[in-house]
Amino acid sequence: MKRINKNEGFTLIELLIVVAIIGIIAAIAVPGLLRARQSGNEASAIGTVRAINSAQATFAASCGGGGYANTMAALSTPPAGGVPFVSPDLAGGTKSGYLHTVTGTGATDVVAQASTCNNVAPSKPGYFVEAHPQLIGSTGQRSFASDERGTIYQDPTGATFAAAAGQILQ
Repeated sequence: MKRINKNEGFTLIELLIVVAIIGIIAAIAVPGLLRARQSGNEASAIGTVRAINSAQATFAASCGGGGYANTMAALSTPPAGGVPFVSPDLAGGTKSGYLHTVTGTGATDVVAQASTCNNVAPSKPGYFVEAHPQLIGSTGQRSFASDERGTIYQDPTGATFAAAAGQILQ
């Protein structure tokens, strides 16, 4: 009786073709995934600027005597027995690949530091909030800014804003 050996499986050429096809698909998909991540980070930055605008309005109405917080620390420090004006994930200034800064504007103080409800910094007649990507082209492409008027501005180059004078985001 003669025995027939069956060798079942894939040849080396077939495996190389499959690996090449997977590599081509990955090369097509990765740039799209990176753009989607950038878009998500930019949307998060816009939402954060809006949240800071709301926090500043709350600070002005309840803590700053009509003036605005001039640092992120002033917004992230809760008043005695209260809650912070911004969520704890914003306290460090970095979120979703973007750096966020808050600066008080105006030469005079509206309320002295000791008279604000959280005793962190004096309140100012205006503020400027800015968000720019940590790595332009990787974590985001555009930068965003706003001030006490509440309009959100964008800079398509991702550069740091010196003042809210960019293009209006619609």
